[in-house]
Amino acid sequence: MKNFNFPEHWTNALGSSFCNNFFGDIAPRIDRLIDEDVIFFPPIDMLFQALHLTSFLDTKVLILGQDPYHRFGQANGLAFSVNRDISIPPSLKNIYLELAEDVECSNPNHGDLSFWSQQGVLLLNSSLSVEEGKPNSHQDLGWSTLTNKIISKLSDRGEVIFVLWGNFAQKKMNLIDGVRNNILLAPHPSPLSSYRGFFGSRPFSEINNILLRSNKEQIDWQID
Repeated sequence: MKNFNFPEHWTNALGSSFCNNFFGDIAPRIDRLIDEDVIFFPPIDMLFQALHLTSFLDTKVLILGQDPYHRFGQANGLAFSVNRDISIPPSLKNIYLELAEDVECSNPNHGDLSFWSQQGVLLLNSSLSVEEGKPNSHQDLGWSTLTNKIISKLSDRGEVIFVLWGNFAQKKMNLIDGVRNNILLAPHPSPLSSYRGFFGSRPFSEINNILLRSNKEQIDWQID
């Protein structure tokens, strides 16, 4: 595994010494998986897609997921997102239902959320890879060292809206300065928990209200 696909603007934000140490640690683990023909997602050139599409300085919102989708062709490097030719997963369907109720967006016919990323919504999974058919299989691979650092650095920068859906994401609250940033909490949008308070939480309008009060450009949530 090479680290040259990691975006330079995030290297600058996190520090070259940190990045060199991190990649020196995780690269052999990824290489070992490749050598053993372990199938994992997303494709290796998409591991850092969320960071390529949303720079450190441009990040207005961070929506935190747990790990990528674990079925073939689904994961595209953005939390909750799938490629256009892939069926929309249940959690994303529920996100779209809340989106329609909250800000009256029409229901998209695909699950590619890159349009949000291009507007400053960092769609970050805590683990950046997963083995085929094995959810959370890379939880202990080492990705949290990187993603926790990203959360902490954004918190230090300030004026970020952190969206934490579900218990796993909410365990990251200790990394976030709630005075310098906004934190939006709700149950996870999965079918198992969406009816416990995700529906009706209205996160999308709340994000735009916060941005409006901060004189920042609001997010166009409509997926075309």
